[in-house]
Amino acid sequence: MAKEVLLRGGLVACPTESFYGLAVDATHEEAIRKLFSLKRRSPERPVLILIPSIESLTKYVTDIPPVTFKLTREFWPGGLTLVFKASERVSPLLTAGTGKIGIRLSNHPVATALAQSIGKPITGTSANISGAPPCRHASEVFDYFKEEIDLIIDGGETAGAIGSTILDVTVDPPKVLRDGMVQRRHLEKFMEAGLE
Repeated sequence: MAKEVLLRGGLVACPTESFYGLAVDATHEEAIRKLFSLKRRSPERPVLILIPSIESLTKYVTDIPPVTFKLTREFWPGGLTLVFKASERVSPLLTAGTGKIGIRLSNHPVATALAQSIGKPITGTSANISGAPPCRHASEVFDYFKEEIDLIIDGGETAGAIGSTILDVTVDPPKVLRDGMVQRRHLEKFMEAGLE
């Protein structure tokens, strides 16, 4: 059922490593617009995507710096979002016009299964109104969105805590844009130049 909802441009809430997330087919322009509207999210704020497999990365980026391979071997699937130069397949809505896209291979079985079911990336933004607290329970997602959301996958309580670490690999040395699940000290050993 979730696959059908995504393929027709619908919105699905699902558990992730930290909180519940809002998933749409990240290649479906109208679905992305609905996502921004539902979350009341500013178009100036980008949205990361969760890819179905590491092999699919090349479809959505124009350049893969060498350090990427070290990082993905160690931290994917997991809580590290890497920021790349986006390919033309990526909607400017997701990049907020920056030309860059945050990408992650999730280690949560539900989120990854959703992306794999459609063979395309899904959005990985938190299931909440922008600026409001994220959700750890499916019931909280419903409280936010009621019938505006097409499907909520109840995976029980999520771990909460913090979101993914965001690392921009389009610059040298790579730069941490947001601290999160993967600590800086664990990243530094993978970069000869260290981190800013």
